Amino acid sequence: GKVIRVAVTAGQEVVEGQPLVIMEAMKMEHTLESRCAGQVMEVFVQEGQQVEREAELVRIEVLEA
Repeated sequence: GKVIRVAVTAGQEVVEGQPLVIMEAMKMEHTLESRCAGQVMEVFVQEGQQVEREAELVRIEVLEA
């Protein structure tokens, strides 16, 4: 798919369900959301980039409760 928008940056804290990356695949937009609260450690993609299936897009370190 193609990365349309990267909604987070490294160092940013995110909550569960927060949009991380918006992709276009098969002529449809897909919003990839955080599965947990945490801190974005790395963002591996940029807008306009084509990515393969199962590629790592964002790395999040889970915040302990």
